[in-house]
Amino acid sequence: MEETKMLDSFQRVQVLIEALPFIQQFAGRTIVIKYGGSAMKNKKLKSEIINDILFLSLVGIKPVLVHGGGPIINSWLQKLDIEPKFENGIRVTDQKTMEIVEMVLVGKVNKDLVTLLNKNNSCAIGLSGKDGNLIKASRLFDTDNNFVGKVNSVNTQLLNLLLNENYIPIIASTAADNEGQAYNINADTVAGAIATALKAEKLILLTDTPGIMYNIHDNNTLIRHLNIEDACQLKNQEIILGGMIPKIDCCINALKSSVKSAHIIDGRIEHALLLEIFTSEGIGSMIVN
Repeated sequence: MEETKMLDSFQRVQVLIEALPFIQQFAGRTIVIKYGGSAMKNKKLKSEIINDILFLSLVGIKPVLVHGGGPIINSWLQKLDIEPKFENGIRVTDQKTMEIVEMVLVGKVNKDLVTLLNKNNSCAIGLSGKDGNLIKASRLFDTDNNFVGKVNSVNTQLLNLLLNENYIPIIASTAADNEGQAYNINADTVAGAIATALKAEKLILLTDTPGIMYNIHDNNTLIRHLNIEDACQLKNQEIILGGMIPKIDCCINALKSSVKSAHIIDGRIEHALLLEIFTSEGIGSMIVN
């Protein structure tokens, strides 16, 4: 029994030693994380992700958390007898749905995450795109009653002000245009736009899949490393489909600017963030330019 305890302690020390070069490499750098999917509904996974983000902050990395809330939005829509609709992985959002989306993302999901982080003596600040004109949006589709938006601009001055004072921004993926009309924006798209604007070191998307795979039914076909050209070819070959399309698009757009790497990883794995950032092999798919 005593030997087992000593072995466990030794393994913990080994993990810290192996992580040290990565901690040194990324200290002071910004990492934008998109959080969504099943990991939002599982309390244990949510707690692990919160702890991972706290760890990143404590070792000198500047995390920015962008969240969706698809499963929770769907649950509320069903309670109100509104059928969720999607096209190419993006939620179709009429005016009634927009009100529910904003209520759930900004009023519930965002504040729950802020509360969890601040319980652990963190300094988390909850924001939507409307706060401080953080994100200026416009209509994505040219149809009257579809309030899906796109990002026109990001207020980096506000974000840098918070990051430089060691606050952790927690951002809901809603925003407004110059007339005040609210828009629901795909959270992957928001994370990509913020990573681009901040010239982040990494963009990490937490998903419900191991990453990019040749065969979505076979985890052994996970593609661990690829570049933009590889990703575009997979799209053209229709290996990348549905909800993975906006994820890949936002990764490619971020990489074409100044983001050094983009990662698509399985948020259902405990400590997925730390495993991806602080180990050489990672756990998901890493895309580089």
